[in-house]
Amino acid sequence: MPKILRQALISATAFCALAFAAASHTAADTLILGHSTWVGYGPFYIAQEKGFFAEEGVDIELRIMENTPLKMGALMAGQIDLVASTADEFPIYMKPDTPVRYILAVDNSNGGDGVVANKDITTIAQLEDRTVAFEEGSVSQFFINALLLDAGLAQGDIEAVNMTATDAGVAFAAGRVDAAVTWEPHLSQGANTEHGHRLIDSSQTPGLIVDVVAVTEKTAAAHADELRAFVRAWQRALDFLQTNPPEGYKIMADGVGGWLSDPAEFEAVVTGIEYLDLARNREMYGTADNPGQLHKTLSDAITIWSGFGKVQVSGLKAADVLDDSYLD
Repeated sequence: MPKILRQALISATAFCALAFAAASHTAADTLILGHSTWVGYGPFYIAQEKGFFAEEGVDIELRIMENTPLKMGALMAGQIDLVASTADEFPIYMKPDTPVRYILAVDNSNGGDGVVANKDITTIAQLEDRTVAFEEGSVSQFFINALLLDAGLAQGDIEAVNMTATDAGVAFAAGRVDAAVTWEPHLSQGANTEHGHRLIDSSQTPGLIVDVVAVTEKTAAAHADELRAFVRAWQRALDFLQTNPPEGYKIMADGVGGWLSDPAEFEAVVTGIEYLDLARNREMYGTADNPGQLHKTLSDAITIWSGFGKVQVSGLKAADVLDDSYLD
């Protein structure tokens, strides 16, 4: 899943872009949603193109922002209103004085991400003391650490090799590492090598890699009705896609663009995810007495990133962030 979380200080260029975002923030009644180029965000464009946002009572501007630190910084600074990204990313960027709320889960990785390993490695526990390639500071690092955590291990128990998901897949195929955390098509390519197999993929870990829409607490308080309208429009977009797939994929491909501008390519990539309607959201959120998978995913993210010293909010808990009040 190409949504790389890059851990570097925002460059001077990014600061200039943030200043531009501040200057170009639209009228107060328009909410800006920042997102990267990813199939999970395609239904936003259906909601926009078919007028669902307007009919439900919200004006949404969709803004593609590939730079994660810039996008998160703009959210924290109030220069954009909503951000769609993986659930594990937000704890890294949350500020102590700017609480964040997850208002909607939009898609779940369903086989598009995973770990390829040498054939003699048949369990996550057997990665101990082996070379494992993944990109530090990315969703791949979160994914492997969550798997290690469940196996009673930590990153320090493996020999981590820092490289992008693409490079990790190539390195594994070439036999330079024992395992790699990557995504399609590199996942299948690695699994099809003579020495490799698919150790685990995200179809076996539902809800671990999930995209959400988040807002600051200030935005949540000021625009509660509009956010509920946004969620209703999301459901209508999914309903439209189910009944009108050819038109839906064309709208999404045209809107998201970039490497996904071909509707056929867009539809092919969608096979690796699951769009989450409101019924699935309620399952993912769960209840106070019976928390859902999203609670565990976020709790794991807080634990993992705190262990690397990347969480700035002391005592942060998943229950403080998850807000299912917009799903009604």
